[in-house]
Amino acid sequence: QVQLVESGGGLVQPGGSLRLSCTVSGSISSIFVMGWYRQAPGKQRELVATITSGGDTDYLDSVKGRFTISRYNAKNILYLQMGSLKPEDTAVYYCMYRYTYWGQGTQVTVSS
Repeated sequence: QVQLVESGGGLVQPGGSLRLSCTVSGSISSIFVMGWYRQAPGKQRELVATITSGGDTDYLDSVKGRFTISRYNAKNILYLQMGSLKPEDTAVYYCMYRYTYWGQGTQVTVSS
């Protein structure tokens, strides 16, 4: 059983920053990919960023240069540092492990 718990969401003004965290527990291994998805109202879930155990990263084009994904393997924590936030970044953000396990999500709202 694997559990993922996200935190760090909230309301932020355009241009602001937030850092999301995801704590992973259970039968896990640091060798697997982790990442963040998001889903905005009325839209399909989309992959925002991924990171391998070796630190290789990949990003959705619209967040490149603004978001940074990182992981702290020793404590099974995943982060997403988000900067220069835009209203279109508003969504529920989900942490992912192995493309198989998901958290419950944390709401990010970018609005003035």
